[in-house]
Amino acid sequence: MKLFGVFVRKERWGISWQGWLIVLTGIVVAFCLCLFRIYPFLAVTHRVNTNVLVVEGWIHEYAIRAAVKEFQSNHYQRVFTTGGPVVGSGGYINDFCTSASVGADLLKKWGLPDERLEMVPSRVMDRDRTYGSAVALRNWFLDHNMAVSGIDVVTEDVHARRTRLLFQKAFGKDVQVGIIGVANVDYPANRWWHYSQGLKNVVSEFAAYLYARLLFFPSEQAHPRKMARLSPVHD
Repeated sequence: MKLFGVFVRKERWGISWQGWLIVLTGIVVAFCLCLFRIYPFLAVTHRVNTNVLVVEGWIHEYAIRAAVKEFQSNHYQRVFTTGGPVVGSGGYINDFCTSASVGADLLKKWGLPDERLEMVPSRVMDRDRTYGSAVALRNWFLDHNMAVSGIDVVTEDVHARRTRLLFQKAFGKDVQVGIIGVANVDYPANRWWHYSQGLKNVVSEFAAYLYARLLFFPSEQAHPRKMARLSPVHD
C-alpha cells in the first residue's frame, strides 16, 4: 500500500498472447462454420413414406415448378396448398385471395391435375403464419375424416427446417412430417453471403428458427384423441 492506503497493488490474471491466439482462432473457426454449415442446416430435405404432398402457397414460382416435378416423379396421390390472406399492392388485406389459392393456380398452370389438388387456406395473416397454415391443414384432415400417417411439405430451402418444426408441432408426434427444400435460384447455396438477399434470408430464417425452437409455445395444441384418427394409415 502507498500513501496511507490510498493506493493498493494487487496481482491479477491476464490473457497472454497465446491465450489471445486461441480466442481469435476460436472466433475464426466459429465464423467459418457459420458460413459453410448454417445454410445446409436450414435447407434440409427429408422425405417420408407418404402419398400426400403439401405445398406452401407463398413460395416463388420456381419452387412451384419444382413441386409439380416432385409430384410427377413420385407416388403422391393428393396435393394440398396452404397459406393465408394476401396483401394487395395498396397494402390492403384481400381476404378472398389467399396464398393457398395463388399457389393452387400456379400448380395448375404448370401441369398439376386439378382433380388431385385441394386448397386449404388459413386466416392467419401476421404472426405464426406457417404454424397457422399447418393447423388449418390438420383441421381439414379431421373435418374430412382423412387419415394420414405422414406428409411431405414443399417450401423454399432456408425456410425448410422451420417449416418442418412448426408442422410437426401442429400435427403432433403421431404424424411424420417430411420436408422438401427447393434451392433458391437467386443465389448459390455455397456463396450465399456474397448476396444481400442471401444474407438477409439466412440471418432472418436462423433467428426465426431459434425463436420457433426455443420460445414458441403454441396455444392450440394437437388434441390427442383427435390426432389418433390421423395416425394409422394413409389412403
